[in-house]
Amino acid sequence: MTTLLLYLVLGAAAGTLAGLFGIGGGLIIVPVLVLTFEAQGVAPEVLTHLAVGTSLATIVVTSISSVKAHHAKGAVRWDWFSPIAIGIVIGSALGVKTAGMLSGPILQKVIGVFAICMAIQMGLGLKPKGSRTIPGKPGLIGAGGIIGWASAIFGIGGGSLSVPFLTWCNAKMQTAVATSAAVGLPIAVVGALVNIQEGWGHELLPEWATGYVYWPAFIGIVSMSVIFAKLGAKLAHSLPADTLKRIFAVLLLFVGSRFLLS
Repeated sequence: MTTLLLYLVLGAAAGTLAGLFGIGGGLIIVPVLVLTFEAQGVAPEVLTHLAVGTSLATIVVTSISSVKAHHAKGAVRWDWFSPIAIGIVIGSALGVKTAGMLSGPILQKVIGVFAICMAIQMGLGLKPKGSRTIPGKPGLIGAGGIIGWASAIFGIGGGSLSVPFLTWCNAKMQTAVATSAAVGLPIAVVGALVNIQEGWGHELLPEWATGYVYWPAFIGIVSMSVIFAKLGAKLAHSLPADTLKRIFAVLLLFVGSRFLLS
């Protein structure tokens, strides 16, 4: 019961922060799950992979509501989504396989580098300038493959990568965010399923884990994150956005440094 309460709190925190900063929950969930699994005594050989797989599983649920909301506003470019999704399916599967070839400590360091890069991007407000048009179908498939591959390794929904890519291709920000939300769903579905397959039957996994998805954490995070994301969104409109992003950038910098030095 105590463990479930811990994950409920994590879900509330992840939802609030995701709504507050407008980023995918995976960027928050993975580092916290790693620390939580360490405290629970989960074997270091599997705890990072378990955090990534569980994060992707939670994103399946949270992204569905996000896609519905954006679709209702007509903001999703489904003609872009279709070819990107082809690449996403292939890239996400390869990303999980790539993560599976890395040891837990090495995977933590890779995630740490990514967290530090995101901290620099958010802290300095770096955004790509629109300098080209949306590529054709082969280009979108290739971009989807890269986004899916990286997102599956880091346990994120891909918004941190797909939004800058679409913005670079001169997409309006609202369209980029909405289409990115749709792209996050196949990343999460494929990533979660392949993580289950990759970790299936591993002797070091804790009870209540199916492959690299830990269900108590999944239930706690999903049940609270959707509710508290709305609270975070409301707070975002009443607090200074730039200041909040810089604060969160410092948090990411701390987390990334901790992973690199651990």
